[in-house]
Amino acid sequence: MQLIIEILLGALIGAIAGKIMKTRDRGFLTDMILGLLGGLIGGYLGGLLGIGGGWFSGLLLSVAGACLVIFVFRKIRA
Repeated sequence: MQLIIEILLGALIGAIAGKIMKTRDRGFLTDMILGLLGGLIGGYLGGLLGIGGGWFSGLLLSVAGACLVIFVFRKIRA
């Protein structure tokens, strides 16, 4: 059950980050994967910086991480 929740949250985070970064050239699955990766990266960086602990800060860190992943993804594909 936890895995399903993580996937759904990753999809939500990917959709939010896609809107922030104004992406139109990718599909839902790609946004979901980038959102999951962004959540992992955002959580890891937040832990290193001592930021986080709550669900809201975790959500913000995950969205920021997903935006970073989308930025890097764009640079690699360009």
